[in-house]
Amino acid sequence: MAKSLRSKWKRKMRAEKRKKNAPKELARLKKALSLDKQGEAVMADVEEIATVVQAAQIKKKTDVEMAEAEGDEGRMDTDSKRSKKTLLNENGQYPVWMNQRQAKKLKGKRMAKKSGQGKKKKGISW
Repeated sequence: MAKSLRSKWKRKMRAEKRKKNAPKELARLKKALSLDKQGEAVMADVEEIATVVQAAQIKKKTDVEMAEAEGDEGRMDTDSKRSKKTLLNENGQYPVWMNQRQAKKLKGKRMAKKSGQGKKKKGISW
């Protein structure tokens, strides 16, 4: 795209805004990361209200839970009552991901095999 005067002006003004807001943004970031003295005081208040748990303990606990889950059943719950060839389930329904065109094509193949002949094609018959 061409560099219009308007886009150049907007880019210039955005750069000016970044320069102006950089100190405030840096201070806000330091406060959020609790590198300031005030941030440490806030963390002390949080410890009084809620229990603080180390990240290593949480990770260790989740690893144990994952191992137990794999022990019960290591594979996904899949629809095992679905025919591999026709992709129909016990109710005669196609999978959700299959579109209508694919379903119609498979049905045509099934019916052709069942009746012994395919669907007649439209066109001139001579």
